Amino acid sequence: MIEAQDLTMKYGSVVALKNASFKVGKGEVVGLLGPNGAGKSTTMKIITTYLVPTSGTAKVGGHDVVDDPIPVRKLMGYLPEVLPLYLNMEVAEYLDFVGRARGLSGAKLRERTKWVVERCGLKPMYRRPIQELSKGYRQRTGLAQALIHDPEIVILDEPTSGLDPHQIQEVRALIREIAASKTVILSTHILQEAEAMSDRIIIINQGQIISQGTLTQLRSQAHETNRVHFSVNAPRAEADKALDGIASIKLRTFRAEEKGCCSFALVGADAAEMIDAVGKLALEKKWRVAELTDVPYSLEETFLTLTHSAYAKKGGAA
Repeated sequence: MIEAQDLTMKYGSVVALKNASFKVGKGEVVGLLGPNGAGKSTTMKIITTYLVPTSGTAKVGGHDVVDDPIPVRKLMGYLPEVLPLYLNMEVAEYLDFVGRARGLSGAKLRERTKWVVERCGLKPMYRRPIQELSKGYRQRTGLAQALIHDPEIVILDEPTSGLDPHQIQEVRALIREIAASKTVILSTHILQEAEAMSDRIIIINQGQIISQGTLTQLRSQAHETNRVHFSVNAPRAEADKALDGIASIKLRTFRAEEKGCCSFALVGADAAEMIDAVGKLALEKKWRVAELTDVPYSLEETFLTLTHSAYAKKGGAA
């Protein structure tokens, strides 16, 4: 549904985006992650035809975003970081206005308005002026305008900003629901949110895509290792000496010692191999194992590793 090739955006001497290439298929939720100023919003603005790239191409549903922007806009719903709200309108007036601007009328407009009001939780505020709404309800109203015309592609920039934990869960469920038949690009600073909702993740840093893939693929690119947590009822010195003899463990970090048990984080190329070797060691030593678990790297750890590596390569501080 979306295909970008070598997208570059320059503002004078500042390069906001450089040679960005990626694809997003129908029914995918793709998380777009990066530090502040990395180029995420620039990427989304190009895809949604708000900006014309300095060079490169982007196609949405087969339509070029520069040469054929009108069909692209019809296919797309967009929730920008700065909400496109008319504060003097009531929620009802605003959704009616947006729906009509999107070509809806009559029964179809009523049907879609009812759907977004229910799914975005706007019933209590339906007849209230937008300027009187809390930040959370303004965010819901912005999400409703992005969905009212039932678009095939949905671009969401920080969709849960200002929402409480219960509302965040509701929005996550809604995004997963619409992703069954639509394409979704989601930009967020909340890494747990991206991890919970995304099928694939694209990481942008300093205007360049530094990594993309599933979380498993990103972990492999970032760490090229696996991690196992091991706790055993043995003195630390004894456990340390015994673990020295296991070739599959490339790195060992002491975690804690309490209640007669010492705990380690073990790092190596193959988690299963480490678990097997440590299990055999424990049997041989007649240790009681309190924990022996494969512990994947979190998205936060992976993100920090990838972005730090890219920053260091460009001459940033270590």
